[in-house]
Amino acid sequence: MQLTNNTGNHNDALGMLVRALPAALFILAGIRKILAYGGTVGYFGGLGLPLPGLVAPLVIAIEIVLPLLFIAGWRLREVGVALALYTVATGLIAHQFWVAPDAQFGNQFNHFFKNIAIAGGFLLAALQASAQQRSARGAAGASEAA
Repeated sequence: MQLTNNTGNHNDALGMLVRALPAALFILAGIRKILAYGGTVGYFGGLGLPLPGLVAPLVIAIEIVLPLLFIAGWRLREVGVALALYTVATGLIAHQFWVAPDAQFGNQFNHFFKNIAIAGGFLLAALQASAQQRSARGAAGASEAA
């Protein structure tokens, strides 16, 4: 098992460990939503989300399945972008610091920008995967031309 990503293999041990760090946050959040399902549906309703009983299982699936795919390195570019978009969306929906009462402003501000930072990490992984795919295609094309 390789400990570096010099070969472009996204399933190496170090790459999986690094991808597991942000992914764990979502997996654990998804599990907590399952364990407190009624509270999750109520919270989503309180946020003003339509059909919170239908949104909750979708959110749980996203928070468990996509991070597992991210850890595994499967379609890393697409999964990384999807997780980045999801993370920004959750920040915009659940951490609206711009309308928060003064007592909650700092907390919501920090959570919102935490989401933005995590989204940046997901996008970085997606960009690196894309660059590695282009590099691999270029190397394959060069060896065929020779």
